[in-house]
Amino acid sequence: MYAVIATGGKQEKVAQGEQVQVELLGVEDGAEVQFTPVLLVDGDTVLATPSDLAKVKVTGKVVGTAKGPKIDGFTYKRRTNQRRRYGHRQQYSIVEITKIAKG
Repeated sequence: MYAVIATGGKQEKVAQGEQVQVELLGVEDGAEVQFTPVLLVDGDTVLATPSDLAKVKVTGKVVGTAKGPKIDGFTYKRRTNQRRRYGHRQQYSIVEITKIAKG
């Protein structure tokens, strides 16, 4: 059975026992989290209507944090001596999906 959840402005396909990287959740390691909204659940039958999905709960446990790749950027405007260097490194929470309950 798998489910499609929305978190951090993105959609993730998750299954029980799987570890996924999601946007930083702001909770400590070992904490339980519930994901809402759930967009789809596929098992013996497919649940896709809002009335069916209102009962579905996807829970997970935060395992740790991770960092994405370093992004280096450079902007400039010609003939004005205006330049700017910047960098960014996104942080993620690693979540292990513990249960997908249909209600």
